[in-house]
Amino acid sequence: MKRSNAFIAVLAALQLAGCAPTVMPPDVLQASLHEPYTLSAGDKLRIIVFGQDALSNIYAVDGAGRISMPLIGAVDARGLTTGALEKSIEGRLRNGFLREPKVSVEVDTYRPFFILGEVTTSGQYPYVNNMTIQTAVAIAGGYSPRAARTYAEVTRVVNGDLVTVNVPVTTPIRPGDTVVVKERFF
Repeated sequence: MKRSNAFIAVLAALQLAGCAPTVMPPDVLQASLHEPYTLSAGDKLRIIVFGQDALSNIYAVDGAGRISMPLIGAVDARGLTTGALEKSIEGRLRNGFLREPKVSVEVDTYRPFFILGEVTTSGQYPYVNNMTIQTAVAIAGGYSPRAARTYAEVTRVVNGDLVTVNVPVTTPIRPGDTVVVKERFF
């Protein structure tokens, strides 16, 4: 597809301003699959403080990337792994509330993924472990008659940057990804 110089200039300006995704080669997206899962808004966490039933509960990560717990208040969770959040909560509880806190954090419900374009029902759907673009399409009701069935566009946050990559439909996706199924050209 040929793009005009004006279009390319506008896209470059939006990327510099942080308003548009960066288009990257597929290997950048594949490399991000091997990184540990980091928490973000929309995740629901099962947090257990051993011996403290009043503190053990399911907590949602809010839009600001925090969870709110009794005694210690708001705790930053965005960008942390579950293990790092465990240590953070233990440290806050150790500061005047519990002598030797033991905390377990696990993801109860992952944030949703989004699918757009040439599928039967575009929208937001719950994430399922080991999901690929093909399974995402199946959850969205299948391809439309005009859909490109061999590749799709995935937008994901990688190292704090929003990146967009065209990848095969067998590519795994992660919670929070946006999948766009393109229209075929023939």
